[in-house]
Amino acid sequence: MSDRTRVRVTVFDYGAGNLHSLVKALEAGGAVVHVETDAARAVRDTDALILPGVGAFAPAAERLAGGRDAMRDALLGGLPALGICLGMQLLFDASDEGPGAGLGIVPGRVTKLTAERVPQIGWNRLEAVREPLLQAAQLSTAYYANSFVCRPTLEGEGFVSAWSEHEGDRFPASVRRGNVIGTQFHPEKSSAPGVAFVREFLSFASSLRSTS
Repeated sequence: MSDRTRVRVTVFDYGAGNLHSLVKALEAGGAVVHVETDAARAVRDTDALILPGVGAFAPAAERLAGGRDAMRDALLGGLPALGICLGMQLLFDASDEGPGAGLGIVPGRVTKLTAERVPQIGWNRLEAVREPLLQAAQLSTAYYANSFVCRPTLEGEGFVSAWSEHEGDRFPASVRRGNVIGTQFHPEKSSAPGVAFVREFLSFASSLRSTS
């Protein structure tokens, strides 16, 4: 398969961590991957955007700030996107973890887990799954590494597509608005079903390109 026929994916790099495992999973799924540090350029000339799951909210929001409106407009305009862990949190309005504005794709705020064991590190079940790509990948348990979770408003709860629970604290495991998907867990670290989910997302992005 030539690069012209493969789905083009841009990973927005907040400058806060190692993206190797994520890029490797995307490339294994057949994508041509470009890593971009400028938020506005990250949504140009690409078939899909990835907001990775490494880093803290405040510096990521600061990196996002200059191109926030351009990125938000692109996502609300139909550009497929996958936000992972911190990337999902950036889809919300703001975070208790630090200052700065998120993209405001899903109404709500990010707050700390209300649990004795924080961070949550390890496997957890997905419940009430209604995200078709998760269902297609048969992803029922996923790998988490997080201290903060998303708290949607009543309006925002309509975008929640799966839930998880940690020590009695129930939180969104995934969200979906239009072509924008967020996962609080790390699919690239969630064994074969997680990798299958990444492939399902790439196929989804490719199908949209084919029909556009």
